[in-house]
Amino acid sequence: MFEILTGTGLAVAAGLNAYIPLLVLGLAGRFLDFVELPAAWAWLANDWVLIILGVLLVIEVAADKIPVVDSVNDWIQTIVRPAAGGIAFGTGSTSETAIVEDPAAFFSSNGWVPIVVGILLALITHVIKTASRPALNAATAGVAAPVVSTLEDFSSIILSVLALLLPVLVIVALGGLVMGFVVLLRRSRRRRAEQRALRV
Repeated sequence: MFEILTGTGLAVAAGLNAYIPLLVLGLAGRFLDFVELPAAWAWLANDWVLIILGVLLVIEVAADKIPVVDSVNDWIQTIVRPAAGGIAFGTGSTSETAIVEDPAAFFSSNGWVPIVVGILLALITHVIKTASRPALNAATAGVAAPVVSTLEDFSSIILSVLALLLPVLVIVALGGLVMGFVVLLRRSRRRRAEQRALRV
């Protein structure tokens, strides 16, 4: 149960920002004694991998704060975020993940199941994020981009940390995330309706 919550929290976090959960996992595996990465994903704690993830995170954080650029970035991330979600779920859950040396053994061992679940969770989160951002930008003349992006980054960090330290709270965090998106979308619709009324 806890393993599923851990994987879910990390995969959803990857749907918001691909690099935060991977970086959190890598740093935790490197510096925290109680986090032991599965052998198939031990490379996340490698120095070079951590540096590359850090650089990519800085680029992602900067690009996601600029209106229009954020939408372009979202389209680019359509492959990256689900892939990161698959890695994060496969790493975060303690399910055995087979190393893909023998594809037949990989599929027969069901090692691919956590990865596919992570991909789907991250993809759903990513699609919601990608679809809502242009509407928010249009309703606020781009003012919402840095604010919403910062909230998404903090949500990704909180989900990643909770997934590792207090997996039970992942449920609460996910509920808050859903409510936050609903509130933002309702506000953007109200603003658009108000703008249309003013034009008329």
